[in-house]
Amino acid sequence: MTLYVLFCVDKPGALSVRMGAREAHLAYVRGFGDKLRLGGPMLDDNGDMAGSLVIMEAESRAEAEAFNAADPYTLAGLWERVDIKVLRATLGTL
Repeated sequence: MTLYVLFCVDKPGALSVRMGAREAHLAYVRGFGDKLRLGGPMLDDNGDMAGSLVIMEAESRAEAEAFNAADPYTLAGLWERVDIKVLRATLGTL
């Protein structure tokens, strides 16, 4: 398995979109408990919602992309962009 980081940046002013899809998003990600290693919201320098970060185990980039594509936040149009990168963890534990 490979670790993938999904760096998801909210569209400006999209807090209402985030809050409207929040319960569906949380239910969705709970279904991936065996794959998700870390996840949560990111805040900007003012403490306001700025996006989400997810670190997950996946067999391929395509699997990470499919996870993102079916996320209720993605379907609601929350993200300005999503960057997916491979993580080669060398320090710490997940």
